[in-house]
Amino acid sequence: MTTKEHLGQDEAATAGLSGWRGFGAWFRKHLAWIAIAALLAGLVIFLAIDSVAGATDSRRLSARNPAPDGGMAVAEILGRHGVSVTPTETFEDALEALSTRDEATVFLFDAQGFLDRSQLEEITAAADRVVVVTPRLRTLNGLTDGIRPGGVVPETIQAIEPGCDQDDALEAGRVTAQGSVFSGPVVCYAPRGNGPGLYAESADGRVIVLGSRELMDNQHLALEGNAALALRTLGNNPDLVWYIPGVGDIPASSSSPTLNELAPRWLAFAGPWLGFVALLAMVWRGRRMGPLVFEPLPVVVKAAETAEGRARLYQDSRAVDRAARNLRAGTLSRLAKHFNLGPDATTEAILDTTARHVELPAPEVRSVLIDFMPQSEGQLVQWAQQIERIEQEAIAR
Repeated sequence: MTTKEHLGQDEAATAGLSGWRGFGAWFRKHLAWIAIAALLAGLVIFLAIDSVAGATDSRRLSARNPAPDGGMAVAEILGRHGVSVTPTETFEDALEALSTRDEATVFLFDAQGFLDRSQLEEITAAADRVVVVTPRLRTLNGLTDGIRPGGVVPETIQAIEPGCDQDDALEAGRVTAQGSVFSGPVVCYAPRGNGPGLYAESADGRVIVLGSRELMDNQHLALEGNAALALRTLGNNPDLVWYIPGVGDIPASSSSPTLNELAPRWLAFAGPWLGFVALLAMVWRGRRMGPLVFEPLPVVVKAAETAEGRARLYQDSRAVDRAARNLRAGTLSRLAKHFNLGPDATTEAILDTTARHVELPAPEVRSVLIDFMPQSEGQLVQWAQQIERIEQEAIAR
């Protein structure tokens, strides 16, 4: 290899090294922008994968919600057994799905009561059967007139027997759920054996009310006969329209009633009179500010009243520690004054002098006066009596 070839290789290596150094400097300079771009790219990839895998719905009892409070398990099982499950998002979608199906069951969960009476009547007329879970009174009135709320399931009751002749309930057996009970032409799963139950059916069998979400959600589906009751109730027809209303389903014409509409009619006549009577009562019972009263200052307060007031404050605030410290300090101060030990007397000097004037050993005197700290009001009273006896015995001698 010639000298020129060596020089060419060295120049190439130097150029390559300079290029890497330049790239490293550029990379460090733009590191923040590179990190932001990588984060955005990762977010786009995640959203793309999530959309491909299928979006989930976090709403309670949704057919696309795999969470414990969702209803995806029931929908998946029904789909595997030949039932066509159609989740719908809006009222129009639900009616459109029902219009193309002759015999279809509607699963309705309107927890907030978004649908009005006319919408509920349209759904009932278009469906072969409507299964509604924990409806509000407004929803219940729009679906049927024969079913009414009847209370709740007591928390002490865990498993409930069918207690009726309904085929689906008899095949499912007992269930485990907490919720509301309803009365109607056909009632099953009464907590007390008779009366309102978790399962209520209209006279024509087209409206079924389930009083507990636990009969449908993923978390409680495997308990007792919950799964059997849910599958038999929703799977009686080949088509199932799964509908959970939202805020967008509220009719545009509906508005909240005004205060005048909510107020009773008699308030228009009695209201002014009641206001006038209230004004008279305020004038009659109102206190007028009189002239200022001058009192001589300073005001002399008895020491006993001050001590009693401070003791009541300690008692109200449960300040046992502070009260004990004040009692101990007062006792030691009086003992030092009685034995003429002076204001600079130490605790040890007061204890030694007191021990010589009482019939108790010095360690016991120290334990009572210094070491012991009461933890409750009862201990504070007993301890106060002990230090008072020691003080009286020492002064008496």
